[in-house]
Amino acid sequence: MRNAHTVAAVRKAEHALMDQLPDGALMQRAAAGLAAVCTGLLDFVYGAHVVVLAGGGDNGGDALYAGARLAGRGAHVTAIAASNQLHDAGAADLIARGGSVVPATDDADAAIGSTALAAINSADLIIDGLTGIGGHGGLREPAATLASDAEWARQGGALVVAVDLPSGIDANTGEVHGAAVQADVTVTFGTHKPGLLVDPGASCAGTVELIDIGLAPFLPEPDLVAMQAADIAAILPLPTAESDKYRRGVLGILAGSDQYTGAAVLSTGGAIHGGAGMVRLVSAAAAVDVVRQHWPEAVLTTVDPSRPERAIEAAGRVQAWTAGPGLGTDAEARMLLGAVLATSLPALVDADGITVLAAHPELLPRTAATLITPHAGELARLLGADRADIEARRLHYARAAATQLGVTVLLKGSTTVIAEPDASRPLLVNATGTSWLATAGSGDVLSGLAGSLLAQGITPAQAAAAGAYLHGLAGRLAARDAPIGASDLLAAIPAAIRAVTE
Repeated sequence: MRNAHTVAAVRKAEHALMDQLPDGALMQRAAAGLAAVCTGLLDFVYGAHVVVLAGGGDNGGDALYAGARLAGRGAHVTAIAASNQLHDAGAADLIARGGSVVPATDDADAAIGSTALAAINSADLIIDGLTGIGGHGGLREPAATLASDAEWARQGGALVVAVDLPSGIDANTGEVHGAAVQADVTVTFGTHKPGLLVDPGASCAGTVELIDIGLAPFLPEPDLVAMQAADIAAILPLPTAESDKYRRGVLGILAGSDQYTGAAVLSTGGAIHGGAGMVRLVSAAAAVDVVRQHWPEAVLTTVDPSRPERAIEAAGRVQAWTAGPGLGTDAEARMLLGAVLATSLPALVDADGITVLAAHPELLPRTAATLITPHAGELARLLGADRADIEARRLHYARAAATQLGVTVLLKGSTTVIAEPDASRPLLVNATGTSWLATAGSGDVLSGLAGSLLAQGITPAQAAAAGAYLHGLAGRLAARDAPIGASDLLAAIPAAIRAVTE
């Protein structure tokens, strides 16, 4: 697992650790780790041109001390002071080892000074120590312009390394307000910060390197967790010698319609490849006919338009339900979804089902375990919020929706965020997704896959985390940098499962 902690938790742990260490020892640990990563990134240290963008906080001190270590090994190190309150000891150490400190701006016109700009333009490596984990809001000048200049240099071939997190990123949320540094590598200390694992912040962080500085004994339970392959393997239900199709889990799927037959095909396929022992599909006649051709192993129930409310009971015994993909949003869809949610079984609601919930909030809350899997637009309809705001504040809205609705929320997007209704539980994030998954029907596959895991007896949060991880990995395996359709994901799901279990 990659555990992440809020700024408040990190600060408390740092203070507890510093009480047991000599003055300045913790900063030296951070600087040593930062310098080691920078050394590994450079083709050569002796003669390399290194620029330190130094603000007035502890991150600026870390960067200055790391720059001093590189200067001691023969690098040409120039620190650009973005604040008149530099870490004095760090700056002095840099100068003592042959580095230099120059102001960011010319006094005459407050523009970035010619010496500073020349250093940035000739840099092999730029260390971003402009702001720390306590920074909020967009970067102010001259930091904003320095971030822009660093990006021009990065586009020209320089490497940018951020100290703890890229400047301009909110450490707790990943939100970006205005200018921010785009890093190739972020060297973070003690623990991950939530903003490094959630877009848009995660996209600015590049590769994240965690340096152990001794905080672990002083940290509380994580606020956010990014599960890794071993974590997914540990929660995946696997058949035993005593398993049969019923013990492996029976999933009921309410999906598809006369107009959207493909949604039923994709969600059924996702459930079958996700390990469910049996899949029972309830759908319109046209969708049932198509699914029969693709998945003869599925047990099919056709909705009688004159008595749709009977279809859910007629489907037979199941352990969980997936409802919504391609269902439509008319009165019949509302009746069918209501029948599913009236059961005492775990249920996953997706796509059209979420739109129906937005129009009929009385269908929630329910006492049984419930997982919803919206994208930002669907969650916007459900909460009456702005889609762009949800995209920018993913952690906030996932948590708010889970608490308000009393359900587990899987918020789809470039970074998948999973929130449980119990706000004391850590948020979960998944980053295995690929932009190739932005294709029609991809979400239908996920709803079947996660629903099958729910039917196999794991919790909604576990089903969401494992489903998202495997779905993203299947997308990567299927695409390999080439366009794919949602149906391509189905054949890749077993390979994704093998990849995490073997």
